[in-house]
Amino acid sequence: MNPKNLIIGIFLVAFGAALASKLFAAETQTQPTYEYVTIRWAGRDNTHVIRPGGHVEFIGPELRKSTKPDRADERSFYLNLAMNGLTKDGFEFAGITPDDIIMKRARR
Repeated sequence: MNPKNLIIGIFLVAFGAALASKLFAAETQTQPTYEYVTIRWAGRDNTHVIRPGGHVEFIGPELRKSTKPDRADERSFYLNLAMNGLTKDGFEFAGITPDDIIMKRARR
């Protein structure tokens, strides 16, 4: 076989393989970015939500609209109300510390 034809043949096979791999390659997945909120417990009247961008929202007036059942833990009851309110905005639980609950959602 002519060396020139061999080189052209190898080049065509390599080019065809590269083209085929690009045509059938899976689309690259981008990692989602998240935005976070922090619910900070500071008693029923001073509990606040730190929203993306640093906006702080005191939610005491909203919490006062609900009546805590007798013998229910105040902190757990009101933090649960705050979490359920944020899930309506698309947030989900991400972590917890003794004073904070962190929630996240995929950036829109």
